[in-house]
Amino acid sequence: MPQASRLPVRTRTALAAAASARWASRTAGRGKGSMIGGLIAEKIDPRIMSRLAAGKRTALVTGTNGKSTTTRMTAAALAGLGEVATQADGANMDAGIIATLSLHPKARLCALEVDELHVPSVADNTAPEVLTLLNLSRDQLDRVGEISTIEKRLRDAVDSHPETTVVANCDDVLVTSAAFDGRNVVWVAAGAAWVGDSIGCPRTGEPIVRNGDDWYSTGDANFRRPAPQWRFDDENVYGPNGFQAPMRLKVPGRANRGNAAQAIATAVTMGADPAAAVRAVETVGNVAGRYGVQRLGEHRVRTLLAKNPAGWQEALSMVDDQADSLVIAVNGQVPDGEDLSWLWDVRFEAFESTRVIASGERAADLSVRLLYAGAEHTVTDDPFAAIESCPPGRVEVLANYTAFRDLAIAMERAGATPADDEEDVR
Repeated sequence: MPQASRLPVRTRTALAAAASARWASRTAGRGKGSMIGGLIAEKIDPRIMSRLAAGKRTALVTGTNGKSTTTRMTAAALAGLGEVATQADGANMDAGIIATLSLHPKARLCALEVDELHVPSVADNTAPEVLTLLNLSRDQLDRVGEISTIEKRLRDAVDSHPETTVVANCDDVLVTSAAFDGRNVVWVAAGAAWVGDSIGCPRTGEPIVRNGDDWYSTGDANFRRPAPQWRFDDENVYGPNGFQAPMRLKVPGRANRGNAAQAIATAVTMGADPAAAVRAVETVGNVAGRYGVQRLGEHRVRTLLAKNPAGWQEALSMVDDQADSLVIAVNGQVPDGEDLSWLWDVRFEAFESTRVIASGERAADLSVRLLYAGAEHTVTDDPFAAIESCPPGRVEVLANYTAFRDLAIAMERAGATPADDEEDVR
């Protein structure tokens, strides 16, 4: 970023106003104030993002699921090259990105999580060196819209920035379509457990045929799964030029191994040493409360976040079936998406021996879905009260966005403390 004295007066005024807003928010006990600071700064100087990003080497990370985790891993992998500007709280729209850039004026590197809808404008303002595309699936139709629209917007963003290297998941048909015409693409076999939104080719509408890891379009012989430069298995990660290294992550699930592979590929594309990048992603654990284990009275509580059918399906695979209790909390506020019809796309049929409690503002909707899934359960609307009602022992909590956020606040106020022993983090 240019030195503050070289920034236009309007930009300097915007930064001063943002700093004042952050101070007022903290003083009033309303939070860190980063978002309000970013909103105010953008109102004063609509060009502030591009001015703050000038001269920085930037990686943008986007997709329906895994953005926060992959961004945190990417930042860790880039840290060996210098200070990295990145969001600590997942604020991935314009105001949050502006706030992040303003708080790290000396950082020459950026790893920025970006909401899918905002990728074109953020790319225009930051001229990214790398654009990392994770996955695409249905998410909040009342806010985001049809997934085909998002795919086309990302495809346009790739076309508009031919100098940008795209790190793309070749196992995801929609991501592959968005990146397929890019001049510089690094393909990563990052996995695609959810394929319900890509049964048809996004380019022709004809069926997609799958054969093991391979897939192809029946309507376009040229559109098929590209050969990956990066891949992973249960033990290792593999890259170009015969690179291979063990990869032992602190975060659970196969999806997170795919996220790690894409983070490593992104960092290496920007100049990181591959082996050092692997070691760095292995240090990432608790991501904004996700996967964290806390002690709360006689309970050890692990929280998982899920926001859409693909995310819920992956999170369900991470639930420890040996836990003593499972709380599933669902709200239907604007950030969650007010349409909860997606509950019927999630397979809740697997819970036979675990005590399940349906919770959240939309506990009744969830209870109906669990009833049809044959999952025995009880209903306690308040997620915190649901945890307290569980017998002593390990409690798994699976929650969507606002339920997760509100429960984290309630647990903090109740004095929950991070678990640090081996049994607690299994």
